[in-house]
Amino acid sequence: MHPGIKIPQMIIVVVFGSHLVERFVMFILYVQRVSRLFHNFNKISYMKKRLVLAVILMTSFMNSHGQVVGKIFPDMEAETVEDKKVKLPQDVKGKFTLLGLAYSKKSEDDLNTWFQPVFEKFIQKTNGLMSGFGYDVNVYFIPMFTGINAAATGTAKRKALKNIDPQLLPFILFYRGDLKPYKESLDFDRKDTPYFFVLNADGKIVYATSGKYTQDKMDKVEEVIE
Repeated sequence: MHPGIKIPQMIIVVVFGSHLVERFVMFILYVQRVSRLFHNFNKISYMKKRLVLAVILMTSFMNSHGQVVGKIFPDMEAETVEDKKVKLPQDVKGKFTLLGLAYSKKSEDDLNTWFQPVFEKFIQKTNGLMSGFGYDVNVYFIPMFTGINAAATGTAKRKALKNIDPQLLPFILFYRGDLKPYKESLDFDRKDTPYFFVLNADGKIVYATSGKYTQDKMDKVEEVIE
């Protein structure tokens, strides 16, 4: 046992079956490995510690996105600025769909950084020689109003009508309702971050990312859609 690492004592009252014994042994080995990890971690330099932590956080971040890929996007009913109902993924099946979701003011600000590049890449119609090379993709940006903020949906719609380019308005949906089912099924726990999902023609999530717009993220979205 390494100094500084205390493992709580455990009392086994009854053990039935060899498989439970095996699982208990595996747990003890895991605790010992974690103990050694933290013991060794204390020996490395400050900069190396920061690098190790960054790698751990990045791995965790990537795994959270990987967990949703392959799932069917959960049912959601949202509205356009004109109060037209849109049911996801039911109403977007048949072709690829890019969805961006945000549920706080900060995350909406980051969501907005995607508006112009997504519009130019997937929505804006090309003319001339390039007219036949556009994407046939559904695109929706979805600010989510939940809890006490649900009452602000109408105000948000009026602000959108006033401040957002009319060409973008058809691609903005407003969700009002419970947040918990989506936090659980889509693994978005960071309130200040927008989340993006690419659905295939069957409504299955084939790519997920989050945060402000970057060209690298756009390239990956484009790869999946192509």
